[in-house]
Amino acid sequence: MRTGRPIPPLTLTVEERETLEHWIRRAKTGQALAQRCRVIVGCAAGKSNAVVAAEMGLCPQTVGKWRARFLEQRLEGLLDEPRPGAPRKITDADVERAVTMTLETMPDGATHWSTRSLARKVGLSQSAVSRIWRAFALQPHRTESFKLSTDPLFIEKVRDIVGLYMNPPDRALVLCVDEKSQIQALDRTQPLLPMRPGQVERRTHDYSRHGTTSLFAALNVKTGQVLAACQRRHRSVEFRKFLDQVDAVTPRDMDVHIVMDNYATHKTSLVRNWLACHPRYHVHFTPTGSSWLNLVERWFAALTEKQLRRSVHRSTRELEAAIYRYLESTNDNPKPFIWTTTADQILASITRFCQLISDSGH
Repeated sequence: MRTGRPIPPLTLTVEERETLEHWIRRAKTGQALAQRCRVIVGCAAGKSNAVVAAEMGLCPQTVGKWRARFLEQRLEGLLDEPRPGAPRKITDADVERAVTMTLETMPDGATHWSTRSLARKVGLSQSAVSRIWRAFALQPHRTESFKLSTDPLFIEKVRDIVGLYMNPPDRALVLCVDEKSQIQALDRTQPLLPMRPGQVERRTHDYSRHGTTSLFAALNVKTGQVLAACQRRHRSVEFRKFLDQVDAVTPRDMDVHIVMDNYATHKTSLVRNWLACHPRYHVHFTPTGSSWLNLVERWFAALTEKQLRRSVHRSTRELEAAIYRYLESTNDNPKPFIWTTTADQILASITRFCQLISDSGH
């Protein structure tokens, strides 16, 4: 009796069986691969192709195909072979030309390329240019600002102020002092439309002005508490009055180190005479163009973000009341800003940036 072609035996190693069972159980395994693994496990149990096919609802030829491929290539034979796909249409030269034009040229009548304008120029599709920009992390539509200090004592001042933050002197207060001037009391020309499900809060783009105020603030670096006062003007007269307020609430037996910027109001003879009459006060000026070293600026940013930017005030009195409410709220639960970057790290970062732009050609 004719029995047909003999079926070669299929035996699994321990590692192969563990791998197959893992692929079968894994949630991320594709259904096709999991089915092939079950076919091989069934064949390894000594079942014929016909029996495995019947149990799994497949045709015997399919079972025979994967049995033969496994015997030839083992586990690698169960994986899908790479498909050739469509031939590549965008060459490396096309990519290089698009990147070079993005970085080194400008379009006629514009300051930067868009995906469509560059696509027309280099003869590619807009989606192709978009993919190239994403691959090389290019974003011509975005811009950021920077400023390098030209202060000749920049290094000394950075080390001095960062040292105050990270290693403050004993029995002394460190206060960051500055003013936020010309805060406008703004009212929208029409009522706000409040947020609702599926709709963000909306406001008119235009507004009415109702006066301005200036905020003087002193941030206690250790505790995070802020002493602040609103004034209608920000001359040295008002700044000296604020220093009197600071002096009235600071312990008499402690030295006070004040960090502030180089604003002209801080250097008038009126202020210098006041400091001369209060020898326990020691002034530390931030480098020119480096207000980011003054921690009170971070508190001003939080005030703007959380209270001023979206609020509506019909008078300077309302504006000042809102500022004092925010001040009271933050002082009820003060959280100091912790300075973690050392002076060496700051200077090294600036050095790297200077080296990066020194050969930019601008």
